[in-house]
Amino acid sequence: MNCIYNPTINFLFVLGLVFSALPARAQTKPSVSAERLVGTWGAERVLGPQVRGELTLTREADTWRARISGFEVPARVEGTQVSVALPGGQGELRATRSKDGKRIRGHWIQPRVQMSGMKFASPVELRALRADVWSGQVAPLEDRFSLYLVVRKEADGTVTAFLRNPERNVGNRVLFRVSVEGNTVRLASTKGNARYEGTFDADSERLSLNYPPFETTFDFTRRERSQAVGLYARTPAPGPYVYRPPVAEDDGWKTASLADVGMDAQPLRELVQQILDQEPSPDSAPAIQGLLVARRGKLVVEEYFQGFDKERPHDLRSAAKTYASVLVGIALDQGAPFNVDTPVLSLLPEYQGKVAHLDERKRKLNVAHLMSMSTGLACDDDDAESPGNEDRLEDSVPDWYKYTLDLPMVSEPGTKGVYCSANINLVGGVLRNTTKRWIPEFFTEHLATPLQMRDYHLDLMPDGEQYLGGGIYMRPRDALKLGQLYLSGGTWNGRRVVSKRWVEQSIAKHATMNEKQTYGYTWWRHELKVGERVFSEYEACGNGGQLVMVVPELDLVVMFTAGNYNHVALWRKFREELLPRFIMAAVRSGK
Repeated sequence: MNCIYNPTINFLFVLGLVFSALPARAQTKPSVSAERLVGTWGAERVLGPQVRGELTLTREADTWRARISGFEVPARVEGTQVSVALPGGQGELRATRSKDGKRIRGHWIQPRVQMSGMKFASPVELRALRADVWSGQVAPLEDRFSLYLVVRKEADGTVTAFLRNPERNVGNRVLFRVSVEGNTVRLASTKGNARYEGTFDADSERLSLNYPPFETTFDFTRRERSQAVGLYARTPAPGPYVYRPPVAEDDGWKTASLADVGMDAQPLRELVQQILDQEPSPDSAPAIQGLLVARRGKLVVEEYFQGFDKERPHDLRSAAKTYASVLVGIALDQGAPFNVDTPVLSLLPEYQGKVAHLDERKRKLNVAHLMSMSTGLACDDDDAESPGNEDRLEDSVPDWYKYTLDLPMVSEPGTKGVYCSANINLVGGVLRNTTKRWIPEFFTEHLATPLQMRDYHLDLMPDGEQYLGGGIYMRPRDALKLGQLYLSGGTWNGRRVVSKRWVEQSIAKHATMNEKQTYGYTWWRHELKVGERVFSEYEACGNGGQLVMVVPELDLVVMFTAGNYNHVALWRKFREELLPRFIMAAVRSGK
């Protein structure tokens, strides 16, 4: 069973790469041998957004103005609500002014990013510099994209190449034969019919790549290992790995050494060394980009690879689904007017009389069925033909909640668990209506703030509401807190965030997905064997290898971030092999 995040970006994998041809006048240059291309080539681009940096709001009498990145536009203020919209949809502010007028807190909504096709809302806070002047930093999600082309001469004299892309795994598992005619470089896949063309300027040693999905050109240059930070685990080539405890900072994590928490460092050293020793190749291999371990409430391992670091937000994919049930628990703790048995249609009165395929089964559909993915709706993300498959949620669908409600029923609610992102997203409609809040505001106030999160980015649907089906970008240190929050019974550093009762209820079994996996309320449940012992484990899980794993009996929380997108056989091993063999075993041997 896949743990899938919003696959509206799957066009990146379908369209592939198309290499641009040289202008006709350049074809007269002498041809070069394909062997001339042997080596490593790289291209890294920041595709946007252009608007970022200091945002300043000023007030003169009843007139408000906003300045950022060369724009100066009117601001709209209604009571405590403050909004700014840049021309051309280049960004907008949605915020609230504090009662004392000293702070303006809210979110900056950036334009759609090319990497995922989604808009994102990022937290922003403006502080009063003096009377009638507020200023703060806007830090939207950086739209990065890296491509590495490795060209090799084989023993039989042929020249082959493979692509690597750490952000989206573009080109994975495809090997090309390389030929050159004039200044045109041709790549033909060794399996399948993919044929691509590129250009090579021998004078400047430059390959040019036109990438249609982004409507931009990537210029490749030769790279030494030290210049290809996203291709290798670490650059330059590291020596033997030396374990060092994480450094404490102001994000709430206490840190310690492995020995301090009763863990043996040797198994962890072996694991990290395996990651560091991995060389790029056309073969499928674990693309681990982050490894974090916490025990007894303290962060004891923090390692990053392939150009990632502790400050770079990572796409959580479907691991972000788990925040949906956390938010429901918080809303219920605060007295929101529903419970898990409340029929969903009664909580979405705006669709009364407008829902298609309405029958008694759909009327019985409740909140628990949504969170356990046992709705009975015709919605299966593992079936491309399913009417509710997440790929069908796109810009042409104006209301994703109604689209989900309109799906026909194929079984009785509560009888079968089927992986369906739209089910979890529909929880957002319940939260919006019962809390009377924009979901990013509720997320920030009641979850991100008490968990001391920062620099996160919440993905939005076309109507501007938060998409709860997955895809939040977040610092791994902050994402790990989700597991620690639940391991601690709903508290973070002694502060109650969600009730213990809800924690216990949401990690309990509510649906069976397959013979090896059961499901709670947006939590996956497993049993792992180490030696002769079997341990219960629950996790937030996302495509590519985004895993926040909790082993209560060992007081252990582990997170992997990775780039093995659409390759479940690889990242499933993080849980089934790496976790028990290297991390759980370190706890046992360290006792």
